[in-house]
Amino acid sequence: MSLALYGHPFSSYTQKVLIALYENALPFEFRCIGPDTPQHVGEWLRRWPLRKFPLLVDGERDVAETSIIIEYLQLAHPGPVRLLPADAMAALDVRFLDRFFDLHVMSPVQHAVGGALSGDPDKRREGLAHAAEKLEWAYAWLEQRLADRTWAAGDGFSLADCAAAPSLFYADWVHPISADYPVLRAYRSRLLGRPSFARAVEEARPYRPLFPLGAPDRD
Repeated sequence: MSLALYGHPFSSYTQKVLIALYENALPFEFRCIGPDTPQHVGEWLRRWPLRKFPLLVDGERDVAETSIIIEYLQLAHPGPVRLLPADAMAALDVRFLDRFFDLHVMSPVQHAVGGALSGDPDKRREGLAHAAEKLEWAYAWLEQRLADRTWAAGDGFSLADCAAAPSLFYADWVHPISADYPVLRAYRSRLLGRPSFARAVEEARPYRPLFPLGAPDRD
């Protein structure tokens, strides 16, 4: 096995794949993308000129897009934790929730972060307002969907939880999950307690000053 992952520890989507790797204790080389590692940046852009990370390299094979990477790992490097159920209908539910967290939680967060990074006060306000509206809708839906569930799709930790962990982690920084959503707050706490995600959070801790909206003094 010669797995390598290009990404950054503070990136939500990098964390999503790190969780999957840590869940199954898969050995890999982490190649951080940043100004101090131009050799990694150059090789990453050669392999994936669309300038998106993370990117998984398995020998001569390059695998992009987080959900695909995690499915690929299950196919090519299966471990004791099955992140996609064998049952096709159950797997469809997991895939739907994976997309929900990426599109309806993480995307509004990224919009708010982009507004803050612009340096334009109006764009910052618009980004936060947009995120607040979209995240409230998502929080309300998740509060009902997650009732009586330990993990996103049921009793087993899955691809959906790999997506949920960083999404809800950063979403609560951008637009806090209020006491009106006790089920969702409890789920976020369980995710933070999961060893695979707890490890990713700790590895990213030195980079918190980079968060343009100001990282809260918690988590």
